Amino acid sequence: MPSSAPSLSVPDLATIQSLARDDMAAVDALIRRRLASDVVLINQVAEYIVGAGGKRLRPMLLLLAAGALGHRGPDAHQLAAVVEFIHTATLLHDDVVDESDLRRGRKTANAVWGNAASVLVGDFLYSRSFQLMVELDRMEVMKILADTTNAIAEGEVLQLLHVRNPDTDEAAYLRVIERKTAVLFAAATRLGALLSGAAPATQQRLHDYGMALGYAFQIADDVLDYASDAQTLGKNLGDDLAEGKATLPLIHAIAHSDDAVRARLRAAVEHGDTDAMPDVMAAIQATGGLDYSRQRARDYADAAETALEGLDENDYTAALRGLARYAVSRDH
Repeated sequence: MPSSAPSLSVPDLATIQSLARDDMAAVDALIRRRLASDVVLINQVAEYIVGAGGKRLRPMLLLLAAGALGHRGPDAHQLAAVVEFIHTATLLHDDVVDESDLRRGRKTANAVWGNAASVLVGDFLYSRSFQLMVELDRMEVMKILADTTNAIAEGEVLQLLHVRNPDTDEAAYLRVIERKTAVLFAAATRLGALLSGAAPATQQRLHDYGMALGYAFQIADDVLDYASDAQTLGKNLGDDLAEGKATLPLIHAIAHSDDAVRARLRAAVEHGDTDAMPDVMAAIQATGGLDYSRQRARDYADAAETALEGLDENDYTAALRGLARYAVSRDH
């Protein structure tokens, strides 16, 4: 019988990864098979970024959502690979747009091969993801992923509109997160439910879980840009400010500072002025920007757990709960 109260302990990330290990190994093998191209540069760039590691969180979410509803198999592996290809394509494009030179502690692909190669290989990965999804010959799958990739593209443009814009408020910030991050989390978990043959209401629960988790994950990530260090974070601390991005800790500080400090913060955003980092950090500290942002992330993580209520309790639903808690407790 479904239960609204969790009966299993909530696992940590290592335990969750262990649970998904065999399925993720199958996904990784599929990814490498389907990355292959007779164009050598495509192989080099794609392998560089896919081989960079990372937690493979999005494909794992699809596998865990399917497992929570009793489904495992090659179709889940294939869709998990599709989700990872889409995510990887967005990373390649984002690093070009953001002019980033460091990701996960090493040089970005655009820093190694240049912007043109990164953009074009990102396009290859997008198109390869659609080849993979078409092979499953399920219109509902294709609709979900077509809508998702379109929303991601909207999110990238929306974020561009807010670069060096000190008037970006919390609502605008959350709209960017929805499209750039949360929609792919939600697609992954919804697709896992869809593959299991779950009822529409259950598919919606898993969609809501993924959406809330995406918000929690990104807000927590943005907190780390002001609360971690470059070695732990795997990118340059203060990158968001350098790129003229006002994320939640800074948005909160701008909204709650006096006129003189607000003017300094607005100028820092407008000019991407990393020399202003001491002033920015002082204002974030004075206004409780980090604590406020952490609480917002926890609120979304709690909403993600709430969305799972009513599902059968098993190792996979426990793992989904564990990921909600991990999203807001990690240091990188």
